[in-house]
Amino acid sequence: MTDPHVSRRTLLAAGLAIPAVPRGKDPAYRWRNVEMVGGGFVPGIVFNQSEPGLVYARTDIGGAYRWHRGQRRWVPLLDWVGWDQWGYTGVVSLATDPVDPDRVYLAVGTYTNDWDPNNGAILRSRDRGATWKTSPLPFKLGGNMPGRGMGERLAVDPNRNDILYLGVRGGHGLWRSTDRGVTWAQVGSFPNPGNYAADPNDASGYSSDNQGVLWVTFDPRTGSRRRPTRTIYVGVADKDNILYRSTDAGATWERVPGQPTGYLPHKGVLDHVGGFLYVATSDTAGPYDGGKGDVWRLDTATGEWARISPVPSTSGDDYFGYSGLTIDRQNPDTLMVATQISWWPDTIFFRSTDRGATWTRAWDFADYPNRTNRYDIDISEAPWLTWNATPALPEQAPKLGWMTESVEIDPFDSNRLLYGTGATIYGTDNLTDWDTGGTVHISVRARGLEEVAVLDLISPPAGAHLLSAVGDVGGFVHQDFTNPGRMYANPTLSSTTSIDFAELAPAVIARVGNGNAPRFGVSTDGGTTWTPATTEPAGTSGGGTVAVSADGTRIVWAPAGGEVGWSADAGATWTASAGVPAGARVESDRASASTFYAYAGGAFYRSVDGGATFTATAASGLPAEGNVRFGAVPGAAGDVWLAGGAEGGVYGLWRSTDGGASFTRLSNVEEADAVGFGKAARGRSYPSVFITAQIRGVRGIFRSDDAGKHWVRVNDNRHQYAWTGAAITGDPRVWGRVYLATNGRGIIYGDPMG
Repeated sequence: MTDPHVSRRTLLAAGLAIPAVPRGKDPAYRWRNVEMVGGGFVPGIVFNQSEPGLVYARTDIGGAYRWHRGQRRWVPLLDWVGWDQWGYTGVVSLATDPVDPDRVYLAVGTYTNDWDPNNGAILRSRDRGATWKTSPLPFKLGGNMPGRGMGERLAVDPNRNDILYLGVRGGHGLWRSTDRGVTWAQVGSFPNPGNYAADPNDASGYSSDNQGVLWVTFDPRTGSRRRPTRTIYVGVADKDNILYRSTDAGATWERVPGQPTGYLPHKGVLDHVGGFLYVATSDTAGPYDGGKGDVWRLDTATGEWARISPVPSTSGDDYFGYSGLTIDRQNPDTLMVATQISWWPDTIFFRSTDRGATWTRAWDFADYPNRTNRYDIDISEAPWLTWNATPALPEQAPKLGWMTESVEIDPFDSNRLLYGTGATIYGTDNLTDWDTGGTVHISVRARGLEEVAVLDLISPPAGAHLLSAVGDVGGFVHQDFTNPGRMYANPTLSSTTSIDFAELAPAVIARVGNGNAPRFGVSTDGGTTWTPATTEPAGTSGGGTVAVSADGTRIVWAPAGGEVGWSADAGATWTASAGVPAGARVESDRASASTFYAYAGGAFYRSVDGGATFTATAASGLPAEGNVRFGAVPGAAGDVWLAGGAEGGVYGLWRSTDGGASFTRLSNVEEADAVGFGKAARGRSYPSVFITAQIRGVRGIFRSDDAGKHWVRVNDNRHQYAWTGAAITGDPRVWGRVYLATNGRGIIYGDPMG
């Protein structure tokens, strides 16, 4: 997923309580998602073990969710996370209290390197995530780092629920709380902090971080009400020492005798009826790779280990490790495990009803390359899950899954299964038909869970109200905000990085993005159909930014890795633009068809010949670094607003009325990161201006109806959405409506109340 890589201010004070909206005082705006239904990696799904129907999901950058049974959709729990704490939306682990189901805990923090300036934290809730309190930790956590699908690292003692354990990466070992997560201390007697790193030579620290202590599993039979569980199993990222056990409630620990070595223990699940501990292993931490592994069963009564791999690592047919692991709590001899990872031709689920003695597969080869599936998949909730593909057999579209690290059978319903993929949550309600030769009906179960990083947004004055540029899933034409729009095709891009339309001919739209060439597409019918470019500017390696002239006859493209170029034939040919540096951000004037703008390194550039040549203006005092976004006002030639900067440096909001020849900083805005325009308020001619900014010490989303003289905050403390610096725009047809790009919570739109 995309990350902001931008420095943020220091963490808010310890013990922060997130206030609820006071009764009788509605926020000024109503905030909702433009629904794509899924879109990102779901590394953890956690069922409560004592209350039927209570289930949570965690994501790597998009926060955590609780399933709402009545509405059959996921409810977001971390929309209150603000700009300064953006790392809290990377959820490392989740634990729901099996004694008091109202309590839920999150271990949060997105990166352990300097990409996230803040330490991690434990978030604790007594009302199922409606409100939260925070316990800061003295180290960082890695919700969006290698190994994020392993776990769960956070666990509540099922007998004495004021005791929690947390496995930590980075060499920090095992930690424990005895006061329901309020305070934490390292378990000094735990002997092994782990030693595995995906790439020890990674200078950024992203892949060289020690994966540490991976999961904690209790044997609830060894405790009683209000007496701590005595036997605890802990998985460690050390291929020679994967499993440790305590039999005295965590006072002392031993390496479990006879354990397998050579692989990493992704999951550990205990059958508390039969006393068997199942462990799924892989040669890497994932979630993107894994080429060998095994599944093991430990008889905790006898200490006997048995390799029960559906395909053992010694087999030439094993080209995957194992990760997603679950047992049927109603029939604990039944278990399932998923491959980690089988990109081609598909992930494989294995199911056993005899403790792993024998297995059946979710699909088998019939007459190669044909497959016989035990399942069918309904993707009507998110039809884009085919990625516009019609692959050759044995691949199929949609895939059964990939990055399937969380596979969970409902502990109260043997027929119900939920599993996460790199793009959605799938589920079924007739799982046991697998065992009788029936067809398991799988469907999308991600409604309400919106976990994409949004990179750009446009709202033309005609046609669809919104089109998006989205990381990992391309982007959409959004005709209906409650259902997925059309995913862009021809070309289908892995990530769309920039999109623009012609202000005076809004059916003309251009988009660019990452992936294999062609990385450019143009539409002349509002996004219904697209034509790819036949060539690219020299050196192009990625999308960069794109701008369309006001009349739609010229396009300027500043690709990643390549020179800025212009085209007058919809991308058939490109000519290098003179006078503008590679990597500049480009935009068009919204009234003058011959005028384009560019920005790079604190300098502002203007072209008055359709992008053929650019000249640096005399404008000074603009930010030379940080997140900078700018745009021109519809219908007003030369009217340009620029937002951005870096903490500790030049940072703010500027306006030019002379085509960038000079800029004036708005003194009433302390910091700003993105700016956009919407329909003018009644009785006014100037468009509404929207910014994501800090004003009077408060971070938020602001609107001005008088060209920036006065600002009103339109969001509230429960709707902050963490980092929002990529894009913001109003709707030219609906006064007050604002579209907001988030880094993991999808597209948010707000409408005035009343």
